[in-house]
Amino acid sequence: MATLAKKFLTSLTDTSLFLQEWLANPQGMGAVAPSSRKLAEAMARWLPSDPESYVLELGPGTGVVTEALLRRGLRQERLVAIEQNSNMTRVLREKFPRAQIITGDAWKLDDLLRRRREPIEKVGAVISSLPLLNFPPAEAERLAGKIRAVLEPDGRWVQFTYRIHRLRPRGASSFRMRATNVVWLNLPPARVSVFQK
Repeated sequence: MATLAKKFLTSLTDTSLFLQEWLANPQGMGAVAPSSRKLAEAMARWLPSDPESYVLELGPGTGVVTEALLRRGLRQERLVAIEQNSNMTRVLREKFPRAQIITGDAWKLDDLLRRRREPIEKVGAVISSLPLLNFPPAEAERLAGKIRAVLEPDGRWVQFTYRIHRLRPRGASSFRMRATNVVWLNLPPARVSVFQK
């Protein structure tokens, strides 16, 4: 019972922080609440097959998708997360002390990965919760180019969007689509698309 109460309070705190940050910067947040567990699980199922590959998470927010990645078997030491919001990175560092949580701009991911104490050249997957529809198409394409450059040869880019009628989010034109599905149990419903190099 105590564990259930703790989970509820954590969820309530995460949602409150998310809403507070959304009110301060709606374009940067893209959502008023964290992703649902169903959406997080739909994204986490695309982990690389090699357990030694790094996974790069873009826009982890309060860590709902991060938790799903770890439940699927990703080791914290193999997770690198880039979050622009410093309040959220503080929360993420408390929750995931062995992960590499970076406060920074996802559009500078190449520089941020190179500047690590042990630079990271390639990742097996990029799991993105960034609100690409909030950015001009040219900016989304620029980010996609950086994602493509950092992925291993068989690497995957997993992206969700709230525009469920659209199969390809912005920036995906140079990738091959591997899978796509709509997660209805999310507010609002979201489409998860998986792209291969």
